Amino acid sequence: MNSYWMIITGAALANNVVLGQFLGLCPVMGSSRRLDTASGLGLATVFVLITATLATHLADQWILRPFHLTHLRTLVFIGLIASVVQISERMMKTWSPRLFEALGIYLPLITTNCAVLGIALIDARNESSLLESIAFSAGSAIGFAGVLVLFSSMRERIELSDTPKPFKGPAIGLITAGIAALAFSGFSALGPS
Repeated sequence: MNSYWMIITGAALANNVVLGQFLGLCPVMGSSRRLDTASGLGLATVFVLITATLATHLADQWILRPFHLTHLRTLVFIGLIASVVQISERMMKTWSPRLFEALGIYLPLITTNCAVLGIALIDARNESSLLESIAFSAGSAIGFAGVLVLFSSMRERIELSDTPKPFKGPAIGLITAGIAALAFSGFSALGPS
């Protein structure tokens, strides 16, 4: 049980998918203007990442590897991820129409979020067990959602502050991302040597 907590913590902090591996930057930079939107997208991504990793892991273990079709991983994984996103989009539209409207185009873009595909491919490469895969995807999802919330709260504060004109807009967002990535790189020292 302790090893699963280490996997979750390592994926969320030391190997953060956004700040450590630079995957999924598009939704982080695009949808992190408001805290409520970023929180909703973070929760949706947590659901999609865990569910998609479960689906891709099972497809890889039961179909692709036994039939020597591992060269089709990317294609199959994209199809499975798109299906999971469609299901979550329909669920959100039914259960939370306000959040569905607030997320707008960013919800279907989870399909093309390279973090989701990246986690599935990393999991397949590592040949982890099912529980290790779920722990890794949960940690990665928590790290992704945490970065979304962190960035949205920082961007809300930056918009209220007196930022010099050349740094307004995307420039300050990229500067903030770089500083946050440097801060998170300190967590990599916590990992095994």
